[in-house]
Amino acid sequence: MRVIAAMSGGVDSAVAAARAVDAGHDVTGVHLALSRNPRSYRSGARGCCSIEDAGDARRAADALGIPFYVWDMSEEFADSVVDDFIAEYTAGRTPNPCLRCNEKIKFAAVLDRALALGFDAVVTGHYAQLRTDERDGTIEMHRAVDMGKDQSYVLGVLTQTQLAHSLFPLGDTTKDVIRDEAARRHIQVAQKPDSHDICFIPDGDNAGWLAEKLGPKPGTVVDEDGTVLREHEGAYAFTIGQRRGLRLGIPADDGKPRFVLDIEPVSGTVTVGSRERLAVGHLEAIKPLWCGAAPFGSLDCTVQLRAHGDEHRARLTADGPHVRVELHDAASGIAPGQACVIYDGTRVVGSATISATTRVAVG
Repeated sequence: MRVIAAMSGGVDSAVAAARAVDAGHDVTGVHLALSRNPRSYRSGARGCCSIEDAGDARRAADALGIPFYVWDMSEEFADSVVDDFIAEYTAGRTPNPCLRCNEKIKFAAVLDRALALGFDAVVTGHYAQLRTDERDGTIEMHRAVDMGKDQSYVLGVLTQTQLAHSLFPLGDTTKDVIRDEAARRHIQVAQKPDSHDICFIPDGDNAGWLAEKLGPKPGTVVDEDGTVLREHEGAYAFTIGQRRGLRLGIPADDGKPRFVLDIEPVSGTVTVGSRERLAVGHLEAIKPLWCGAAPFGSLDCTVQLRAHGDEHRARLTADGPHVRVELHDAASGIAPGQACVIYDGTRVVGSATISATTRVAVG
């Protein structure tokens, strides 16, 4: 097959491209330029769209002997990922920009361009596995062997058509093996640190970045009785479940830490309370995206509610654009805007965006 290898400049995408070459594919490396001014996003080795990353990707492609190009996706990235991130926080929700980037950029804009140019698939360094159901030919996505690196959560937005044109060569391998393999292949980024922060936010300071973009939007932090504990300069600086950085000054009656329970974006009111009040037992979600056929009626499943969160046993009911999830075991600190990714064993069924939560009664 003729394939595009999306090369971020990291070790995973470099080894994925190498394995595609070994498999006999005609591979072309592509690095995505996500900003017209790369230094406006991040400089250094912990992001995925810096000038250094572009150079690392080119050197890896040279080591593999494959053609290499840089594709300017800055406009699409700004519209679909950065602007969406700002809008979601402004509305009091907590988005996952990496998941949105996979949905709108890597497996939509990039794949669409690749197919238009006559390529058959896109290869990435994501840790997930693809299997073909022998009964009906459906392409199933499953968790990676290395659960510590599994990225099926941020791929839960992919449709059957996108999965049919995707290759994930690393899903059956652990990260230490990938680094050893890169070293044997003389790929210079073999020991390059993984990226963890949001690539377009310098130093991982979400609140500071949003404040710069949105300006001050004063509001108050209150307890559940409505008592004002302090004023703030923007509700976008808070997330559901947050404990650190609240700067309340006034201790709780029981002396225990307080957590963000609710964010009301119109008034700018942030409500805090005890950890126990974060427990959620029911979710409502919208905009479902199914990796295969949509579930019919109810489904006993597990759900993952954060990129590196635990699985929760659940019962899901899908009704067109609406998804309801009853958790058998309460989850803590779940916020509207987060993705609910649904699993049947290791298989990814699909995902939906959490729109509302119902807390478990306390006491």
